[in-house]
Amino acid sequence: MTRESEETRARRRAGGLLRQRDFLLFWSGETVNELGSATAVFGVPPLAVLFLHATAFEVGMLTAAGWLPWLIIGLPVGARLDRLPARPVMVACDVAAAALYASVPIAYAAGVLHIGQLVVVQLLAGAADVAFTTAYQLYLQCLVAAHELTQANATIQASYSTATLGGRGISGVLTQVVGATAGVALNVISFLVSAACLLGIHAPERRDLTSTRTTSVRQDVLEGVAFVSRDPYLRPMTVFGGVANLALAGFAALVVVFLVRSVGLAAGLAGVLTALPGVGGLLAAALAGPLATRMGSARAILVAGGLLPFALLAPLASTGPGLAFYIVGIPVAATGVSLATIIMSAFRQTYSPAGMLGRVTVSMRFVILGANPLGALAGGALGAWLGARDALWIVLAVLAASGGCLITGALISARDLPAYPSIAPPTPAQTP
Repeated sequence: MTRESEETRARRRAGGLLRQRDFLLFWSGETVNELGSATAVFGVPPLAVLFLHATAFEVGMLTAAGWLPWLIIGLPVGARLDRLPARPVMVACDVAAAALYASVPIAYAAGVLHIGQLVVVQLLAGAADVAFTTAYQLYLQCLVAAHELTQANATIQASYSTATLGGRGISGVLTQVVGATAGVALNVISFLVSAACLLGIHAPERRDLTSTRTTSVRQDVLEGVAFVSRDPYLRPMTVFGGVANLALAGFAALVVVFLVRSVGLAAGLAGVLTALPGVGGLLAAALAGPLATRMGSARAILVAGGLLPFALLAPLASTGPGLAFYIVGIPVAATGVSLATIIMSAFRQTYSPAGMLGRVTVSMRFVILGANPLGALAGGALGAWLGARDALWIVLAVLAASGGCLITGALISARDLPAYPSIAPPTPAQTP
């Protein structure tokens, strides 16, 4: 390629990622998908409680069913996806999830919807999400240059945060105005839009699918786990993500009870305040790129960990001016969590050895996302035993301390995270 064409290409890309057709399609599909998913997340539990008269345990089963596939199939799916083209997998997952969620309003209209069906839908849709989100990590690096990954992840994080903020309100309005399953129906449409956007992308999938590899899936899984567990950067990031998610899931299980019963807020205001972490996500999306550039990506992650103790302001909240403790503490801590997530996602996408990104991703997410059902159960148990406010002190203290997992020799001694691993990927003979 000539120097002139490189300069022309640079000028074309200067307008930002959203002026690149393929990334715009990818981002648009993901934005609609996230909005639909957020609407369904806030729409399925009320549907179960208000129209199926589900118990608290059954609602807990619905939540756990969505995360359980990460623990069951996450590792082998990641190994398999390192051998498959990502985009067809993503399209197939979108179509499958759309069909699963479409069964809910159909069954409701026929008067045969049962809580068991909702659990099965959540479980199978969760399995599709495991494959989709892993393939998404693989495909994103085919759409943008390596130096654009932080901006790309930040842009998508902004969409996720906006969807989280808007999903609850949209779900409530749709349920009240249109009907009980309207939020779920919107999710069906969002999956189909996502699939259409993916099919419209022209960029080839620039990945080595290692089609000649003869190792078994089990060996591939062990390679990915061994690489993450031995790497001086990925290992502390995984531990941090697992501990932080454990605390965040406990917080999610307690926050509504805390705001309504301990603080004494009306349900409407409590619902608004539960969306405040989305504000932190938007702020992190705006800050991630500039911070990583100016102070270095390794230092930016340490700064993100330093914001987490602000969460300890939240249990001090009370009615009146005392509510400011929650309003300040939670968004600042959420900014830290989202900032670390954005930078670590971009780092993992460039740092993982060729042909290993899928396995590295699911090896980390097995710990990080697998902590969600455990944290939710722990938060609920602590709330029942100690009360919401005291339980919140405990789970948010764990969140505040999770940043300490990032204080390692490798991270504190570097300005920027490395571009390549300092050690070779393990061979199957080296795996435990």
